[in-house]
Amino acid sequence: MTSIVPPAVKLLVVEDEPSLRQMLEILFKREGYTVVSAPGYRAAVEAIAQHPQPFPVILTDLSMPDGSGLDLVPAAKSRSPASEVILLTAHSTVENAILAMRSGAYDFVAKPFDPAELAALVAKALEKGALVNENLRLRARVSETERRNELEGKSPALKQLFDVIDRVARTRATVLITGESGTGKERVARAIHFRSDRAQGPFLVVNCGALPENLMESELFGHEKGAFTGAQARRAGLLRDGDGGTVLLDEVGELPASLQVKLLRVLQERAVRPVGASEEIPVDVRILAATNRDVEADVEAGRFRQDLYYRLNVIRLTLPPLRERLEDVPLLADNFRQRFAHEMGKDIVGFTPDALRAIERYGYPGNVRELENVIERAVALAGSRVIGLGDLPEVVSGQLGAPEAGLLALSPEGCELDAVLHEVERRLLISALERTGGVRKAAAKLLGVTFRSLRYRLEKHGLGADLSADDDEADSETA
Repeated sequence: MTSIVPPAVKLLVVEDEPSLRQMLEILFKREGYTVVSAPGYRAAVEAIAQHPQPFPVILTDLSMPDGSGLDLVPAAKSRSPASEVILLTAHSTVENAILAMRSGAYDFVAKPFDPAELAALVAKALEKGALVNENLRLRARVSETERRNELEGKSPALKQLFDVIDRVARTRATVLITGESGTGKERVARAIHFRSDRAQGPFLVVNCGALPENLMESELFGHEKGAFTGAQARRAGLLRDGDGGTVLLDEVGELPASLQVKLLRVLQERAVRPVGASEEIPVDVRILAATNRDVEADVEAGRFRQDLYYRLNVIRLTLPPLRERLEDVPLLADNFRQRFAHEMGKDIVGFTPDALRAIERYGYPGNVRELENVIERAVALAGSRVIGLGDLPEVVSGQLGAPEAGLLALSPEGCELDAVLHEVERRLLISALERTGGVRKAAAKLLGVTFRSLRYRLEKHGLGADLSADDDEADSETA
């Protein structure tokens, strides 16, 4: 019985024997497929490269006069990871089956084969390819959502950064990302990767400051078996693990001088020499670098190679600190709230006005990473559906200490002086009450005001409540 397959589904049949190729064409046309055929390896490679759409399934002979069917697997997968290859051979051996599976082929079929069974196998391969395609689409959608959430903002500095990221992503140039710790250098690197033609490849982050120096060379460049004590097996290394994708060298300024030379060689030759190897191995990886150090000063002091600096600094992206784009804080805070509420399974719908004002006005010496930690803590501690002042760390909520510097800093846009003074007074009132355990008489003394003045100020800020006996007594004393 003939199955119904949309005519848009095209199969590639590769067979050097004309009669068998013709039989396969007839079989799958009857099954409802559109069939493209190739008489050998080279014709198949050309068809894979030049056809407008990737072939979802490829049927190929294993042994052909001009090449091997095994070599068609990477050719197909490089065009589309969802393409599935079924190998046909008259030489059914365990060795050939193992080679087929290791190459990434979907299955291995011995000749002669049952046409109905082969048709059923093609249908299963088609289903698997459809699932792979769906997963790739979902990954791309998640990655794009993640990128938007992590880098959203309306400040001019961020808009300019978005523009540069868009232009840089379409190239293969090396990018040096600089900025204070916590400004989001890794997020920018991810955005570049997921907007590039390497988005389906791996994205790896190497923290150059965290790897011990004696292990760093092996971790980055790989090693051969027996290259040193403890090297019991060959290791590809992180740069080769990132083949076809992007590797971010975070804190690249921490690389020791000996490895700076090897990294320069990788950038120049696009090849890696593992520890203990006699030859270089080609590698197709885009390298991005990030640092919070003053690289120019390190170059001048001789701590960082000038030639490597020029190789890394083809395109420079400098991230502004969060205190210079405070208008982006509300959007970032809300994105983090949504993410952590989802992760913790809590129904947190927003912030109280006081909490949001405190979040917006804090200076964030730790930049975006500090804001992320603040919101994670607030979501964890929140006892209601909204995050309040009490859910924030004291340094953010406006208690005495470091936050006042951020609050009183005059932004380039200016400020509303009455509103700032109002907020400072409110924060000092809260701090005094917390320090005195809520005893207003003691709080008034701490602030150098009368109890009656304190009571008036508390009511003005909506912080008043029924007076305790202690407060009544204090009130009578000041009458």
